[in-house]
Amino acid sequence: MDLSELGAFLRSRRSRIRPADVGLPGGPRRRVPGLRRDEVATLAGASPDYYTELERGRGAQPSAQMLAALARALRLDHDERDHLFHLAGRPVPPPRGGLSYVQPAMLDLLGRLAGTPAQIITDLHETLVQNPLAVALLGRQPTGGGFAASFAYRWFTDPAARELYPPEDHPHQSAAFAADLRAAAGRRGKDPYSDAMVAALRRESAEFAALWDGGDVAVRRRDSKRIVHPELGVVEIDCLTLLSEDGRQRLLWFAPRPGTPAVEQLRLLEVIGTQRLTADEVG
Repeated sequence: MDLSELGAFLRSRRSRIRPADVGLPGGPRRRVPGLRRDEVATLAGASPDYYTELERGRGAQPSAQMLAALARALRLDHDERDHLFHLAGRPVPPPRGGLSYVQPAMLDLLGRLAGTPAQIITDLHETLVQNPLAVALLGRQPTGGGFAASFAYRWFTDPAARELYPPEDHPHQSAAFAADLRAAAGRRGKDPYSDAMVAALRRESAEFAALWDGGDVAVRRRDSKRIVHPELGVVEIDCLTLLSEDGRQRLLWFAPRPGTPAVEQLRLLEVIGTQRLTADEVG
């Protein structure tokens, strides 16, 4: 493991990305090509000081979860992602499991939705990357490994996850998550990771076990949602889904219906998101 080589590689990848590529404002006072270190840190869910130390070739060996987050933040292709893991002295993640590689085509589409809340998730509802408006609407979602990276898993095991939707919508959301997970598990076949997640959910949630035993199956391609936002109140919005060719990844984007209050709420969301991003940069 050579952390100096790792730092040099991170710098080279950071310098080639324009802020607009990842949904960030360009600004008039940029003195470096590409992203700033603090921007990469924010996108990867790391502290600026930690990321700066990595680029300087210092500090401890980064975890596999952090490397996966950096690969997503820096829009690394498959070969670059593998090289990053090699430089850090970590095993390259297998194609199946909780650390999913984000398909470049999905990232490209996400970058073109700067004015729309959008995110990429796996078929097990693990959040891979969010644009700033999705963070402003939904909150920053965990992107590390383990079952807790799946919103569907947290929905049945962590009461705090349910605060995103009004209580009267919870039965619908529960049924939709269970049916969608059944479709994903069936499509994956004999996949130890998804099988283990389902087994854990059956142990930990009587509600999930009952829904799973009901046998309903349905891929969640489109849904109308009522999202509880701390500043905007309840936002009624359509969630649309684009599936990757293999069905393992999904691009979700959230669109208001014309003429509804959600149109103005999303305009306000852009202001809120920009203010939070500025506050994070100052902090």
